[in-house]
Amino acid sequence: MSPLFRRADRRTDKQTAHVAHEPHLVTLIRKPGCHLCDDAHAVIEKVCGELGVAWEEKDVTQDEELYQKYWEQIPVVLVDGEQHTFWRVNEQRLRKALT
Repeated sequence: MSPLFRRADRRTDKQTAHVAHEPHLVTLIRKPGCHLCDDAHAVIEKVCGELGVAWEEKDVTQDEELYQKYWEQIPVVLVDGEQHTFWRVNEQRLRKALT
């Protein structure tokens, strides 16, 4: 085999890890009585349910660190611990981030 073809087949560990599909975790940070949070919940429940992705909810009023960081942006959606969006959740954008 030509060295050109062999070189193309080599991948670093980082590239291989990126190619492997590790399970995602979506986190909805919300507060009680928030209609935008209810809308976000519905979108996340639908997308994660269809894709088989785990998700959780956290109450910003019960966690001082989350409160300090996100209070003015509620609802906030994290994907794998990184902020994905806030206020309004776009179904297509979330789906793309998870696939």
